[in-house]
Amino acid sequence: MGSLLTAQEVAEMLNLSVDTVWRYTRQKKIPVMELGKKQYRYEKEAVLAALTAGKIPAEDLPVKEESFGYAKQGEYTYEDYVRIPEEPGYRFEVLEGMLIREPSPTTHHQRVVFALSRQLADFFEGFDPEGELFIAPLDVTLTSRNVVQPDILFISGSRRSIMRPERIDGPCDLVVEVMSPSNRRKDRLRKLEIYRRAGVPHYWLVDPEENILEAFVLRDERYVLIVVSGPGDRFAHPDFPGLDLDLAKVFYRPEYE
Repeated sequence: MGSLLTAQEVAEMLNLSVDTVWRYTRQKKIPVMELGKKQYRYEKEAVLAALTAGKIPAEDLPVKEESFGYAKQGEYTYEDYVRIPEEPGYRFEVLEGMLIREPSPTTHHQRVVFALSRQLADFFEGFDPEGELFIAPLDVTLTSRNVVQPDILFISGSRRSIMRPERIDGPCDLVVEVMSPSNRRKDRLRKLEIYRRAGVPHYWLVDPEENILEAFVLRDERYVLIVVSGPGDRFAHPDFPGLDLDLAKVFYRPEYE
């Protein structure tokens, strides 16, 4: 057997987009080895043989495509989403039928997620012991055309029926998004609106660059900002009595960064 390549490496070798490689894989124009769920590898010699056999149209080779081959942008559903192979260094969501492909989060982003989730887990263990707290990656289907992966989410004990083995099917009680420079507009505008329409009662936005946590509550079908806190502030939330977040620990950044 020859060398095994990822979809990214095949794309670079053929000067194609990764999306085109996925489309050719689905159309069986290039051979693929399935190593596990959503784990694919390509044998270099077999791919080159398919190329010389004319299975890949010659006119496609110099072109870097940006569209995905599983559905038209604006028409993606959960069924299309689950067929997309994993791509190292990226994660995916579907927002109003649009497939969103973003770089994996940074080290500091994950540090903030972990620190906040630890404090929330300790609180909810006493506040709602039948509920469950999760962190990304975990798919949440709000509609067939909205598949999100919140950084942190909580499901109350009374709403455990929305939990499926492979995903959460319905609005969570609390969604927390930790913003990155690449997704600030998406989290603050697009996803806020999607969560509002889905009926997510609590939406929190965490900004690691400004060291600010904003807590929104859904009232009369609108999000109302009720808490804005940072390091040194006391975080008091009327719907979560007793929750005392140490935001200095949440936003801690080592000196070497």
